[in-house]
Amino acid sequence: MTLALTGFAVLILLCFFGIRVGFATMFVGIVGFAYLRGWPAAFSLAGQQIMDDAMNYNLSVIPLFILMGTFIYRADLSRDLYNAAYAGFGRFRGGLALSTVIACAGFSAVCGSSLATAATMTKVAIPPMRRYRYSDSLAAGSVASSGTLGIMIPPSVPLVIYAIVAEQDIGKLFIAGVLPGLLLVGLFLGAVWFTVWQHPEHGPAGDPLDPEVARQSLRVVWPVLGLFTLVLGGIYGSIFTPTEAAGIGAFGAALISLTRGHLRTLDEWISTLAEAARTTATLFIVIFGALVFAQFINLSGMPYDLLDLVDSLHLSPTGLVIAVVLIAILMGMIFESIGILLLLVPVFLPALYDSGIDMIWFGIVVVLVTELGLITPPIGMNVFVVKAVMPDIQLVRIFSGVTPFIAAILVALFLIFLLPGIATFLPKLM
Repeated sequence: MTLALTGFAVLILLCFFGIRVGFATMFVGIVGFAYLRGWPAAFSLAGQQIMDDAMNYNLSVIPLFILMGTFIYRADLSRDLYNAAYAGFGRFRGGLALSTVIACAGFSAVCGSSLATAATMTKVAIPPMRRYRYSDSLAAGSVASSGTLGIMIPPSVPLVIYAIVAEQDIGKLFIAGVLPGLLLVGLFLGAVWFTVWQHPEHGPAGDPLDPEVARQSLRVVWPVLGLFTLVLGGIYGSIFTPTEAAGIGAFGAALISLTRGHLRTLDEWISTLAEAARTTATLFIVIFGALVFAQFINLSGMPYDLLDLVDSLHLSPTGLVIAVVLIAILMGMIFESIGILLLLVPVFLPALYDSGIDMIWFGIVVVLVTELGLITPPIGMNVFVVKAVMPDIQLVRIFSGVTPFIAAILVALFLIFLLPGIATFLPKLM
């Protein structure tokens, strides 16, 4: 275990020096292979690992869902989704922040990326909140936090990654994320309400939306809702596989974008496809690097040492999951969500299987915990995305604004521990 812990320490050090996590994990993994097997075997093992992973058919779902999200982003739906939510909530105190939560949930449902949701909704939601004298903490905090819904509400790339690593059914994990996602939306709305109840001046009521604008915005919502229903309903009804659903979703998103006047020129198509390819390549570098590192950890014997440690400590299944959750929260302060899943889950898989943990339920738990990492200091990727888009907002005010939402995620985590059926009820019906 000493060798594996040394590898983790070197990895964290490299990340602190600014080396991208994909390259850092790849480097540490290859050096670890070399230490255990020699340099020729190290390059052979790393190459074989990458080749095996690249040939994994299940990974094809990722670029298709990324393409779907890119088409939706190009369709410029975010403002209409926001207006649709504003039509229902804007007249209430804190209504613009409530609208932001709803709009982020809708955008996440067809985008699948927390960072893209946060970046897009920052441009859409924060300027009107500032016009109505919302506090920067509530405005930025609601956007940064609601952006995390992108990794729980399906289609979710982290859920796909977890399914591949833990050898679970992608469709069941997507369906399992529906109720926890809705629970999070409700708790985030509660966090906004609690904030404006304590500090009414942070979220004044807005003006009623023009009826024609409201009707137009609501008309735009129906195609998005239809696409979301088609993708998830097809998976739930076993009409098509998750990969087929991703292809259908990408095609539907392209049609929505076309009907809204986008993707009419060759340059737009090239730009959109290139953006999706860059995002996919960036993500796959992280995936391949982390899987090489995970294979080094397996060769070091750490997972089985942990299994012996769990046996010696006589941890209950719940105690083991709590221990993993605490480690994931600490890792979330350093790594982004994909890195956490790829580095943490393989290490604990033998112990989790041996303890009889429901791996669908655990997948929802660990993805929920990685949401915390997106908004907790010192890194908080979503917080820094909002800061990058709105550089005049102080970082400390954004972190202050996300505090009630952190509490909401912790409440959701507690409820899923207390009532596992929140995550397992729908998959068991499949």
